Order: sequence, then structure tokens, then C-alpha cells
Amino acid sequence: MFDLKVINSVVAQLEEERGIPKEKTLEAIAMSLATAYKKEYGKKGQIVRASFDENTGSVEFWQVKVVVDRDQVIMEGDEEPEEDIKNTNVDDIKIRYNPEQHMLIEDARRIKRDAIVGDELVFPLEVKADFGRIAAQTAKQIIIQKIREAEKVSVMGEFGAKEGEIVAGTVERVERGTVFVNMGRALGVISYEEQIPTERWKTGDRIRAYLYAVEESPRGIVLKLSRSHPRFLAKLFETETPEIASGVVEIKAIAREAGSRSKVAVVSHDGHIDPIGSMVGQRGVRVSTVTSELSGEKIDIVEWNEDPALFIEEALSPAEAISLELDEKEHRAIVTVTEDEQSLAIGKGGQNVRLAAKLTGWKIDIKSATSNEVVEEALADESVEK
Repeated sequence: MFDLKVINSVVAQLEEERGIPKEKTLEAIAMSLATAYKKEYGKKGQIVRASFDENTGSVEFWQVKVVVDRDQVIMEGDEEPEEDIKNTNVDDIKIRYNPEQHMLIEDARRIKRDAIVGDELVFPLEVKADFGRIAAQTAKQIIIQKIREAEKVSVMGEFGAKEGEIVAGTVERVERGTVFVNMGRALGVISYEEQIPTERWKTGDRIRAYLYAVEESPRGIVLKLSRSHPRFLAKLFETETPEIASGVVEIKAIAREAGSRSKVAVVSHDGHIDPIGSMVGQRGVRVSTVTSELSGEKIDIVEWNEDPALFIEEALSPAEAISLELDEKEHRAIVTVTEDEQSLAIGKGGQNVRLAAKLTGWKIDIKSATSNEVVEEALADESVEK
């Protein structure tokens, strides 16, 4: 009836290349055979199931009947009750008895003594090998549908486990500012907002990005990717810095303006290890590798401190503060710097103080020691990434 060599080859190939378990494919084959059998030889309301043995190629068919109580069903000749659907409990709604689908409890117990309502009794059906063209087409569609469903589950499992990690793929196309990435078994999408503004990608380019969401769509599984996400920067450092991977050094906060500049606050849980030195690496090799991946993005690494005043001073690096006042009620810091340091503290376009505010979670005002002028920097709306 079947070419077992071909079937087993397809089953093995689906498992190896698409990650679809053998049991799921065999289940799809059995379900399709049952559907085809019912379409060709079955009766209305009949429940047909099938089993397929991949070793011998033999197929068995069964008819299934559900055990019901007489009070649950409307028998032929009975008057149908007028039911108020709104006020009727779902469990009390009666179904029309179909001898091809149901079996009364008293009849079921003649076959199986301990039968109870809800049980399924199975009866073997005559094996038929000759399926019509329409039934065969239906069977094919069922197999394809079930394999797609199984593949979707497999892909969700594979990439769901990678959510929150860096993944790599090949640029498939760029449309209206969105980069579509071929990830093998799924399609990755980098929206314009999740890209580094200075980067330009073309078809065939290898690309790495942060996988922040795995979503199901009518066209399959879609992987939401980002190169501008603060966690992308954190994961790159984790890859380059063994001390972060082991947990000895921890990234406490990140403030990032993708493609331009970032500030990273770190702390060491071992007094003998310098957290900033660990991330910079010998001759700056570690931070240089991360900077290169981010198309030249400048990265300031500062030491995190639980004392907000000391942390704010660190965050404003490379500028140095003369004095600092904290307004706990307003969650605002007034930082005094020399006139020469004022432009450095503020940064080009206010970037340095803006990133420091994001990093620390405090509103920061910069004040010159020789001037009454105060430059106010309100904390940006977005939360500090930790």
C-alpha cells in the first residue's frame, strides 16, 4: 500500500532538517488516512481513527463511539424540548443521538462491563486500500497542515529558547526601511526604529542582532530583532568579557543612543577585579571589538555606586564635578563644574548629561562655578535599562 522506504526517508528528513518529531509526522499520516477513509467509505457523523505502522506499512481503521446516558440525548421520535439558551446550563443541553457516533450506557455495558458515560469504545473497520482522488487530495492537505503545525511548534521552541540572546542571519531584503533577515527556519525583522541609524544593509550581508520577541503570524513565526536595544550592547560585552559571563562583573545600567554614544555602569562582586578594566580589556581590545560591531559607537564605561551622588559624578565622566547637591524630593541633582568643564559635562547637543540622566535615573542640572547660568536636563521618559 505504501512505499515504506520513501515514507521513512521523508519522516527522517523532516525530523533532521525541520526539527519535526517523527511521532508528529506519523500522527499526521494516520489522521489523513482516517479522514480519507471517512470521506470515501464513512457514514454521516461517524468518528474514524487510524494507525500507521512505519515498520510494516500496515494500516488499521477503527470506528469510535462515545458512551452517553439516555438523559443526555434526544432519541429518534422524541419531542425536542424548547430550550432557553440564555438560561440553560451548558451541561444540560441535549444532543441528537446518532448511532454512528453514540452508544447508550446500557448497550455499552454489554460490551464492556465497567463502561461509564464519556468513555470511547472502538470497533475495527474493514481495511480499504483504494481511496478516491478527492479523498487522497484531502489526505494530502491534512498531512501538509499537520506538518506545518508541528514545524511551527518546533520553530517556536527553538527560537523561544534564544529569546534575549544574540542571533545571526543573512539579509534577505530591505523594504521601506525594514530589514528582513533569513534565520534559516524563520524570518527575522529589524524595523527602522530598531536599527542603528548610520548603518546600511544590502541583500546577502551577514548580520547579528538581539532577539527580543518571537511572534506567531499568519505567514509563520516572525523574529523581532534589534541592533539599537541596550541589551544588544550588554550581550556583546557578555560575549567578549568572561568576568561578565561568570557573574563576577555585573552591568547595572545602560543608557544608549544607538550609533552615537552609550554609557554603561558596571560593578565588581570581587574586590580583586577591576570592573572597568575587565570590560576594556588589554590594550582596549574588548571594548574595541564591541565598538566595531556597533559601527563605531562610542562607549563610556563607568563604575556603578549605590550612593547616588558618587554614581552621578561617575556618570558625567569625562567631566569632573566640583560639588553636587541632591534634591531627594524632586529627584534632581545640581552639579557644579568649572567653566572649562561645563561644555564637556553637557556634551554635544546635551548628549553627555542626557545619557548620565538616563543612566542614573536622576534629573541633572549643570551649573558653572563662575556663572549663575544653570543648564537643566530633565530625565528622558524612557526608563533606565538594567
